[in-house]
Amino acid sequence: MKLLAAVLASRGFDFESLLFPMLEERFGRIDHRGAVHPFDGTDYYESEMGPSLGRLVVSFEPLCEATDIVQVKLDTAAIEEDLSGDGGRRVNIDPGYMDYYKIILASFKEGPQKIYLGEGVYADPILLFFEGEYGPLPWTFPDFKSGIYRDDLREIRALYKKARREENEKSGGLPIDAAP
Repeated sequence: MKLLAAVLASRGFDFESLLFPMLEERFGRIDHRGAVHPFDGTDYYESEMGPSLGRLVVSFEPLCEATDIVQVKLDTAAIEEDLSGDGGRRVNIDPGYMDYYKIILASFKEGPQKIYLGEGVYADPILLFFEGEYGPLPWTFPDFKSGIYRDDLREIRALYKKARREENEKSGGLPIDAAP
């Protein structure tokens, strides 16, 4: 699986010096940094984080197992706490993973489509791959539903496929180029 994170923060938050080193220390080198897009589909986070929020998507070089997502969510919650200010969180990190068929984000919130994984963490399937793109589901977050991360997800998927091919070649497995 390809580990990724959707990161929400106030305008002006310094991702490069404050957040990215902490993420790389725990999860490995960041191999994709998307552009920050306005997060204006909901005002859910404004009371805690302020107005003019933006979200970007990052991915990490090392591949992971789907079962790693519980610890990853706990680790990102600790990072959020470490970066908190007097008014609460300054950053919200939604970690998840990508495979050939879907994108899953980890959540502490229960929901009808979410699958409980343990330690208070749920798997939330937000996008499914079909017709050459990751497409939304009825409950997909508005910003992911809008397609603004489409180019990021294409690039991350290409990195994932390349890493899987390299991993497979090292282990002497059969070619996996037939993946969708």
